[in-house]
Amino acid sequence: MNLTQLIHANVQKHQEQPAVCYQGQSLTYAELGDRVARLAGVLKELGVGAGDRIALMAMNSSRYVEVLFGVPWAGGVFSLVNIRWNIDEVAYGLQDSGARILIVDDAFAPMVPALLEAVPELESVIFTGDGQCPNGLLCYETLLAAAHPITDAYRKGDDLAGIFYTGGTTGTPKGVMLSHANLMTFAVTAALMSGVQRQTRMLHCAPLFHIAGMGFLLMALLQGGTQVLIPGFDPAEVSRAVHSHRITDVLLVPTMMHMLLDAPGFNPDDFESLLTIIYGASPMPMGTLDKAGELLPRVNLEQGYGMTECGMITMSSPDFHSLEARQSGRIRSAGVTGALQEIRVFNDQGDELPVGEVGEVVVRGTNVMLGYWGKPELTKTVIVDGWLHTGDGGYIDDQGLLYIVDRVKDMVISGGENVYSSEVETIVSQYPGIAQCAVIGIPSDEWGESVHAVLVSSTGSDTPSVITLPELRKFCKQHIAGYKCPRSFEFVDSLPISAAGKILKTELRKPYWESSEKQVS
Repeated sequence: MNLTQLIHANVQKHQEQPAVCYQGQSLTYAELGDRVARLAGVLKELGVGAGDRIALMAMNSSRYVEVLFGVPWAGGVFSLVNIRWNIDEVAYGLQDSGARILIVDDAFAPMVPALLEAVPELESVIFTGDGQCPNGLLCYETLLAAAHPITDAYRKGDDLAGIFYTGGTTGTPKGVMLSHANLMTFAVTAALMSGVQRQTRMLHCAPLFHIAGMGFLLMALLQGGTQVLIPGFDPAEVSRAVHSHRITDVLLVPTMMHMLLDAPGFNPDDFESLLTIIYGASPMPMGTLDKAGELLPRVNLEQGYGMTECGMITMSSPDFHSLEARQSGRIRSAGVTGALQEIRVFNDQGDELPVGEVGEVVVRGTNVMLGYWGKPELTKTVIVDGWLHTGDGGYIDDQGLLYIVDRVKDMVISGGENVYSSEVETIVSQYPGIAQCAVIGIPSDEWGESVHAVLVSSTGSDTPSVITLPELRKFCKQHIAGYKCPRSFEFVDSLPISAAGKILKTELRKPYWESSEKQVS
């Protein structure tokens, strides 16, 4: 399996069909294939060889799609940069991946001078924006116009396709290495499980640097569908795009769903063409699901559960959102396993647990990552005997349905973004007047989960007046991305501690999650 086969197949079968639509312009599959091959020629001229890393930091666009296929066509590996990172985090990702070339658009071109200073190993920066090309950068369209298309390098199977960075439990992001087979397994799994086995017109408003956004892009291309892209999520833009392009399918994280349905002037008539909303990445509040059912009763709702390290693991179909499913509790399930992977539930000793018993969810199959870039020892702790340890606690019922009950690994998913508590705790603990800090995720109608800090004062007072949330967030933003910073905090006299000396975060979460109906993430 290889990514570029999606281009070859569609050029052969659907060459005159619109492949990508963006900002009033469209490319047929024949045009997309030509531009991908030309971009590969540009990269070859710049010295890109087999396995070389090319970093991409940009908003969603047709050129983003071209890069995703042009890089492997040239034999390279794309490294996708989280667009919400600050400069220090971006610089770390570029250095860690060993990227030779950075591709940026208008939104991120202003960061380039600082990045070139921080990462002198960068050899070239290509500008893909629509504005004036900054001095010292290479113009994407000028390069393509002068380039000659080249033959596909045909990287495939276990060849590394891309590096996807996810938050680090030690304070630094981890580069997840996904092969061509890994990513194509996501595409096939999503197509089979979602039922979207048609020439979809899919709207992409979720960021493509996320595994979910990337995976469902590949799924739609697998079906020979048309990709409609907007730079980022905006409720009004989503409504306009769905209406004007007759969108059939869209991927949303719960935060997006909430904002879309609550947007002023939301008109269900704009969504007449919509058949399916696929959601995931964080828990969906029941109130949001209820509102979706009320305003968009004909639209099927489907939930995907997965992670960067292995793509989509399970999916719940529209049947899981019925009245009967609510009454039986099946709506709380993460759904059924994909056809190309296996799931089990293990105890701490690595033994499989029987039906109904809670343990750690593990996954095996062609979807499982190659490992963490540059971190072989960490990889060995996560992939054991072929089984990927997800860090999520759950159980499988007698019908084979997976239920997620808690996170073994300490991660908050807020607005579709992974936030590792230890990274935030490291920063918050440096704030004057704080002796101890425990960061947890609490329910949020807007974000799915919200980052919450439980603090112990160094002065002995449980409500120090000198600490305010705006000041604490301002301090944190100097060191980490804004979405990682606490949105709320509380002071306690002491943190609950286990016999082994570990903070009992389950006890801290309990008051917030006991009344929550939906806890799948």
